[in-house]
Amino acid sequence: MKVTFQIEGGSSVSIECNAGDNLLELARRANVAIDAPCSGNGSCGKCRVQLLEGELETIKSRHISEEEYAQGWRLSCNCKVVGDCTVLVPDIASAYQSRMKTADLSSPKEIAIFEDCQNSLKESGIQFDNDFLALDVEMSPPSPEDTMPDVERLIWGVQSVIEVDTVRVPFCVMKKLASTLREQNFHVCVKGLHQRDTFVCMDICAPEDTVLCGCAIDIGTTTVTMVLTDLKTGKLLAKGSSGNGQIRYGADVINRIIEQSRPGGRKKLQDAIIKETLTPIIANLCKTAGVSPMSILRLAIGANTTMNHLLVGVDADPIRMDPYIPSFFGWEDLLASDLKLPANPLAKVLIAPNIGSYVGGDITAGTLASGIWDKDEMSLFIDLGTNGELVFGNRDFLMSCACSAGPAFEGGDISCGMRATDGAIEACVIDKTTMTPSLTIVGDPGQKPVGICGSGIIDIISELFRCGIINARGLFVREGERVKRDDHGMGRYVLAAAAESETGREIAINEVDIDNFIRAKGAIFSAIDTLLRSVDMTPECIDHVYVAGGIGSGINMKNAVNIGMFPDVELEKYSYIGNSSLTGAYAMVISEDAAQKTSEVAANMTYLELSTYPGYMDSFVAACFLPHTDAGLFPSSRQE
Repeated sequence: MKVTFQIEGGSSVSIECNAGDNLLELARRANVAIDAPCSGNGSCGKCRVQLLEGELETIKSRHISEEEYAQGWRLSCNCKVVGDCTVLVPDIASAYQSRMKTADLSSPKEIAIFEDCQNSLKESGIQFDNDFLALDVEMSPPSPEDTMPDVERLIWGVQSVIEVDTVRVPFCVMKKLASTLREQNFHVCVKGLHQRDTFVCMDICAPEDTVLCGCAIDIGTTTVTMVLTDLKTGKLLAKGSSGNGQIRYGADVINRIIEQSRPGGRKKLQDAIIKETLTPIIANLCKTAGVSPMSILRLAIGANTTMNHLLVGVDADPIRMDPYIPSFFGWEDLLASDLKLPANPLAKVLIAPNIGSYVGGDITAGTLASGIWDKDEMSLFIDLGTNGELVFGNRDFLMSCACSAGPAFEGGDISCGMRATDGAIEACVIDKTTMTPSLTIVGDPGQKPVGICGSGIIDIISELFRCGIINARGLFVREGERVKRDDHGMGRYVLAAAAESETGREIAINEVDIDNFIRAKGAIFSAIDTLLRSVDMTPECIDHVYVAGGIGSGINMKNAVNIGMFPDVELEKYSYIGNSSLTGAYAMVISEDAAQKTSEVAANMTYLELSTYPGYMDSFVAACFLPHTDAGLFPSSRQE
């Protein structure tokens, strides 16, 4: 039997199979990207395909209406093959591998994020320098009278430019030495690392090719973002992002750990992040910046503990098993060649150290970037992603913990959820009288909505509660033109009718979505509450709150407080600092001091395991209401 996956707007992929094979599993085997945040258990409704030809044995789902079913729409996880067939895989903005995006680095806002991080760290005594050099080396060509070997000629040439006792020429440079010297008439640029009395040649190229590049990478569970930077000046050369290719194996780390524990799973997950995700982004950034991948002499990565394990191909199963012990916290002497990344093979890959099973290097890098490790004031650092990670403290102590918020902050577990890409509803205001929404949508003016990203979900739920459309449990209690109910009585609020959306499908938020998000925000608040109680403090002790994460251009802090996600402290204390993991990795890649300080911050941080902490579950249950079962904790959140 044969199944053909017709990718909308692209090519088709065919795969031989047997009767009874699961369609989603076949797509994974064929390396066809189908969004499956729940990893195929049928709960998310995102793995939609359209049957064009043939038949499939299908279990009907509440996520597919009768009309859509008649049009051939199916959930791939609920389908078994019974014969030859062709299915359409839609290219929608919520799909796991959103179109690769290259940021506009002419934007002052884009540049300011990294400049602010650099300036802040400089104020804390961090020196922004490194030991990479680009040497202009001229040599006399060989002749019958001068028969010195090429490598000795190069060594003498380097020593004539800088004072070093030893010049090392590794194999990867030796392979191209003869041809490069002759192509450039023995006038070359030698790029390398100068440490103490030794210079290590990392590349030899044309004399005008003097740029030394570093690559800072944030590997999120959902999205991967990176910047290419000049190692000597810190100037940003290019920035890009795309979906994490691993997401088709599940939206959360637990599903991916389970998948990698299956036969061949570890390699599949490693290939998904390295071959399918990192390699294309790096190639795209180098093309944008007009540089060779060989010019990338160092990389720095901020990622959670599971992502780090899957990146290097190490078994991650112990992370989810009691007593939750990862294989490593830090990793020394990892090279780009070890991971087969498109960079200089001798480039060192710095991995920001993990702190615990569920507090990883992304939080270490983010903590560095936030600067809370060098402040007297009590600061709370919150990173909102597929997991919610927190750090509380100051220069004297740092406490950290993680909570399983699920993918709701990045659009997962939400029927119309998506990442903060073009077409995402990122902000919303609802008229209390008419119940009509005013939407802010990511993208160019005139962009029609495609779905809802994390910041938009916070606004919508806050507004629905403020207007009395839903109650404290997230159930619809007010009827109107925008409130619809299905055959089972479940309510939903329509943000955009089918004719008003980009996809031609209605965009709405329903009671299941709201319940999923209430549990996610409850996990965040209960983690904050537990972390504070662990050091005998209350929200009143917080002097500043730094919120990070890629949930949008910035969330409405007032609305986040109104729904009980963040503590009810003065709004002036809140700051949104964007992707702090990426800015921390940026600091690490261009600064030896910053890389060392990141390791010190990790070593000095105490990890609190919430699952074993007394009272955490009680705190979580109490937080699963709008805004909370104890309304006294949120005096400013009372409805108008």
